[in-house]
Amino acid sequence: MRSILWLALSCFLVASAADAAPRKSKRPVRKGPVKAASRMPAKPPAPKLPTTAGIMVPKSVVLIRAIPAETRAHTVWTLRAALNVAALQCQYSPFLRSVDNYNQMLKKHGGELTSAQMTMLSHYTRTMKRGGAAAFDRYNTRSYNSFSTLDAQYNFCWAAGQAGQAVRVGDVGAMGRIAEAMVPELRAALAYVPPAAGLNVPPLPPLPDVRPDLANLTEN
Repeated sequence: MRSILWLALSCFLVASAADAAPRKSKRPVRKGPVKAASRMPAKPPAPKLPTTAGIMVPKSVVLIRAIPAETRAHTVWTLRAALNVAALQCQYSPFLRSVDNYNQMLKKHGGELTSAQMTMLSHYTRTMKRGGAAAFDRYNTRSYNSFSTLDAQYNFCWAAGQAGQAVRVGDVGAMGRIAEAMVPELRAALAYVPPAAGLNVPPLPPLPDVRPDLANLTEN
């Protein structure tokens, strides 16, 4: 009887020791020193690049899936739109002859302009599933707006005057070559603003002190 009690007490002690022993974790143990988790500082935002002195530069119209003939017609039609805008906005100077230049262009290069118009209409008919004529009308509006700005109006009018003179003296059928040369000049004029435009004004000089001398007024 005494041996049975001793055997039961031994089993109880072994079970208690097993419960008290630490359990092994199923996670793998990493060898070597444990590195603290490093927190990377937030990346600062990229600085904004300076733009042209706060002016509004209209964007040019870009054709999608245009063939070479359509690209050439687009250039001719763009020059026509530029001279049309100049005829409306540049009448302040009679020396630019903006209205006369536009009317002479229509008279002298009417055949090339008609061909360019039909080519551009066919471009939108070809590339649009529906509403090609309406898309061509929107294209005309965007072409006019791409030359409309008050910030660089004087520069644009001067460049348009040069382009109008080139169209006037150019041979019939040469408007395509003239447009390829003059449209980039017109675009560059829209992005240039001289200091006299009021956007790059230098600091004013100190004003003279014009207040009366109160001490002298009191003595007198």
